[in-house]
This record gives sequence, C-alpha cells and structure tokens, in this order.
Amino acid sequence: MALHPKGSIIDFNLTGTGEGVLQQLSIDGSSHSFASEGHPAFGGTDSAPSPLDYLLAAFISCNQVTAKIVALGQGIETGRFEGHIHGILDNSVLVFGADGVSNFDTVTLDFSLETDLDDEAFAAYTDEVARRCPVTQIFERSGVKVTANWTNKTLVAV
Repeated sequence: MALHPKGSIIDFNLTGTGEGVLQQLSIDGSSHSFASEGHPAFGGTDSAPSPLDYLLAAFISCNQVTAKIVALGQGIETGRFEGHIHGILDNSVLVFGADGVSNFDTVTLDFSLETDLDDEAFAAYTDEVARRCPVTQIFERSGVKVTANWTNKTLVAV
C-alpha cells in the first residue's frame, strides 16, 4: 500500500536467461532488453556491462530523475545534468568467500546541475534529492560510505 494517498505502487519485473557469467535480460511488458556479463575480474570477457556497472549507472540516473521530480514539485528550473561515479568494491567476500558482506566500501558521486537556485537553496534541494532517491537510499542504508558532491551551475537561458 502506498504511504501517501496520491502515491502508487509500481511493479518492476525483469526476466534473465544465460550461461556462465553472461546473461540476456528483458523488462517484462516492454520492448527493452539488454545484456549483462560478469566483470573480467569475475570471469567475464567484457562483451557487455557488468551487473555492478549497471548498479552504479542506476545510481547516477536515479539521481538525475529524482532531481527533476523534486524540481518539478518545488517549482525549480533546471537545465543540464552531468554525473560521474566512482565505486570501490573489495571482492574478498564475492570471490573468496571471506566473512562479511559483499558490498561497495565507498561510492563517490560528482554531479553538476544547472539551476536557478542560490547555493543555500541548492544545498537544501540536493539533500531532498538524496532523501527521495531510491537508489541513494539503498546504498546508504546498506552501509556504503556515500559521498555526493553537487555543483550548482548557473542555468543557461534557452
């Protein structure tokens, strides 16, 4: 059940088939499909992005989408978004079965976004983006040390 009367529950369903560390995935009810292959460190041949590449890409993309959703709700004008992410994964648990949790140790995000906000309002805005972005919350609540560096750029008039 949705937490807010205007909210709704959205189902996500994907199907994957494959062999070894290569898999073809499709989004149920959609024409979208994509390949994923284990990172070369895990036996892949670099024929497709790894699941971890997709995970980090989702982190960037979700922040961009959430930034626009928050901006629309708050009447904020936005322009170009740029993002870069760097993640550090200790593969001791995944590859060697060491004790612990197989997770990224740290993830650093560098974002820039054109807005019509001053720096103080921009800081409050990006805090709200982090609070509302599902992927940010998954990373943070799983214990990853997340550092998000946001740069407020002047909105370029069209």
